[in-house]
Amino acid sequence: MEASPRHPDQHLDQLPLEQGGSVAGAVRALGDRLVIEALTVHDERAARLVRERAEAGQDPAATVIAAIEVGARVLDSEQAATNVDYVKRELQDGLGSLKGELGETLQEGRDDLAERIANAFGADRSDSVQQQIKELVATHLDKRVGELTSLLSSEETSNPLVAIQVRATKAMLDVEERHRKQLAEMREGHAADSRAMRGQIAGLQENLGRVLEKQEGDGRVAEAEEAGTRKGRSFEERVHESLERLAEARGDLATHTGDFKGEGGSKKGDTVIEIGAGEGPTLGRIVFEDKDRRLSKNAMREELNGALAEREADFAVLVVAGEERVPAGHEQLTEYEGNKIIVAVDPEEPDALGLLLAYRYARLRVLMARDQSLQVDAPGVRDAAESARAALKKAQSVRLALSNIDKSSKSAREGIDAIVGDVELELARIESLIEAAAEPE
Repeated sequence: MEASPRHPDQHLDQLPLEQGGSVAGAVRALGDRLVIEALTVHDERAARLVRERAEAGQDPAATVIAAIEVGARVLDSEQAATNVDYVKRELQDGLGSLKGELGETLQEGRDDLAERIANAFGADRSDSVQQQIKELVATHLDKRVGELTSLLSSEETSNPLVAIQVRATKAMLDVEERHRKQLAEMREGHAADSRAMRGQIAGLQENLGRVLEKQEGDGRVAEAEEAGTRKGRSFEERVHESLERLAEARGDLATHTGDFKGEGGSKKGDTVIEIGAGEGPTLGRIVFEDKDRRLSKNAMREELNGALAEREADFAVLVVAGEERVPAGHEQLTEYEGNKIIVAVDPEEPDALGLLLAYRYARLRVLMARDQSLQVDAPGVRDAAESARAALKKAQSVRLALSNIDKSSKSAREGIDAIVGDVELELARIESLIEAAAEPE
């Protein structure tokens, strides 16, 4: 059978019930418990604390128990501190004597150590550490210097100077090769430039030869023309000079284009009159084609149509050197195809009345065509032109007669002046018809 469990209070040490102290009451310590009977504590702070906590709702017994526990811990701590102070005093007493003995021992050891260090590291000793280190460093340095000298004087590729020399030599060779290539390229470029220059010189020489040939040919032509005209100027140049004077008087601009190719690549059209260009914008263009030989009907049309296209003109005038060179089947001062007219002039004096009439007629026709709103008296224009043409024929007949008689004949001159006056009147008539048509109604 198992033994019955003991009560916790059995066989526990406890205080006697009557200790005979000055405090009334009985206190017993049972194991980890404390039993207090009829004990009165006279302490104002303890009584106030229990009373205030009881008023706050706490159990008075619990407050007393907590106070006893806290007080017990404080008393226990004071006892431990007392023990520590005792141990500390004992240790200090023991260490006092030990410190004296240890200090003497340490002083002796320090002096011995200093003597040993001085013996080992003294600079004036041949076997000191400094001397040994110095000898080791000197020996090592001499060895390294010898090895370095041997390495630098070697011709092996392990010698860094050899490697540097190889690289430097290679770089110099590369520079030399590049320089050689540049020189070769420059020589080749100079050779090419020289060949090109020689070609240009050859071309210039060829062109110069052509120019000289042309000048020589032009000289021969000029000589022939001078022999034929006795004045040293070509028929084309004389006609242009006359047209230039007529253009300046009317605010137009005359340009000699016979020596220059037009847009189509030909030289058709010897003089171009730009109407109004001497004072403002161009109002139209007239082209004059000069011929000192007789053209066929087809050749005339081809020349005038080509001149119109090449010089971008609105009206064309064929100027021939004398009536005998008027194309077959045509008459001078007669309009053909709405944009062409022929006039015969004195080869040596082309600034006669016929050229003036043709110029003014072509000019009026261009201005009329430019302003389509003009209501021109066409029959009146035709009558005036016919009258002018008839008067011109008379003037030319008289001039022809004068070439066979004495030019000092007064009557002949008076007659031709009268005819010229008639032509001027007819021209003024044509211009008045144009101006009347241009006036607003």
